Amino acid sequence: PAEIVQKVRNSQKPYFRPSIDIGVHSEELAVLMERCWAQEPAERPDFGQIKIFIRRFNKEGSTSILDNLLSRMEQYANNLEKLVEERTQAYLEEKRKAENLLYQILPHSVAEQLKRGETVRAEAFDSVTIYFSDIVGFTALSAESTPMQVVTLLNDLYTCFDAIIDNFDVYKVETIGDAYMVVSGLPVRNGKLHAHEIVRMALALLEAVKTFKIRHRPNDQLRLRIGIHTG
Repeated sequence: PAEIVQKVRNSQKPYFRPSIDIGVHSEELAVLMERCWAQEPAERPDFGQIKIFIRRFNKEGSTSILDNLLSRMEQYANNLEKLVEERTQAYLEEKRKAENLLYQILPHSVAEQLKRGETVRAEAFDSVTIYFSDIVGFTALSAESTPMQVVTLLNDLYTCFDAIIDNFDVYKVETIGDAYMVVSGLPVRNGKLHAHEIVRMALALLEAVKTFKIRHRPNDQLRLRIGIHTG
């Protein structure tokens, strides 16, 4: 059986199929069997067509037993198709989540290379601008806050920052504690525009901080310390 299954799976011409003895089966039944194992799924008859043919072919037999058998086969096929579709959708959803996570961790160009199974080679960039920032007085603020309040503060702040930097030609490298690091000019080179993009982004972040509210300390004004290096 394993050898037969392997021959069918190979899909090599001439396709491996059982031999039919016309002397044992009618010619019409032989044609039906050949259609059922056609290489192209679209050429195979569905269960409705098979039921009509077998009922016509088996007029003298017991139709109740035959109908019951065909109904069970049809139900099994439908359940199998539904199961395959559900598993396929679940796989595609997990694949989408994995790709989204990959894009959050790595630059888009690097993620695409990894998806294609390619080796990512290190590159040198001669001209880029890097942005660093942290929160003024963050250590003292953390000492007077609970761990969850600190997590909520950073999550709110970085969610706000992430939405803003999407409007500029920049790439967020990482966040460590209250430190926020962004670069322009890599992984996609943009000529001499990197300094301009980083400065515009920094001004936008400073403007956003003016109206940013700390949930557990709404009366405190958040202050941002920024450093920029280009070269």
